[in-house]
Amino acid sequence: MNLDASTVWWLMVGAVVAAELLTGTFYLLMLAIGLAAGALAAHAGLSATVQVLVSAVVGATTVLAAYFMRRSRPGEPSARADRSVNLDVGETVQIDAWLPDGTAIVRYRGASWTAVHRAGVTPSTGPHRVAELVGNRLLVDPL
Repeated sequence: MNLDASTVWWLMVGAVVAAELLTGTFYLLMLAIGLAAGALAAHAGLSATVQVLVSAVVGATTVLAAYFMRRSRPGEPSARADRSVNLDVGETVQIDAWLPDGTAIVRYRGASWTAVHRAGVTPSTGPHRVAELVGNRLLVDPL
């Protein structure tokens, strides 16, 4: 059985796409694009060396582009600050006084909780919004 070079390239594309479906690694799709570029180079009748170079350049370029695009986006919020995970996030508490150590004792859900403020925020009294749960402490932001 004698396979054409483009057929081999397309079989490699299929194998990498199947591996991506099994692993969920997005970068494998970028490599598959590079392999498809190699297949197109084979269809164009270019030499094997040029096919490999085209595949390598296109694959590396798409992987780097995907990496830098993903890196430039802000990260996902932590689960501690996600309202769909933690129903306390977004609730309001009343802070009457801050203690010298930067904490406050608040009544919330029928119990006493320790509240802390964000670093760099000047503590103030009044209503605050729960931004995140840090252990058993409420991280609060002034309203």
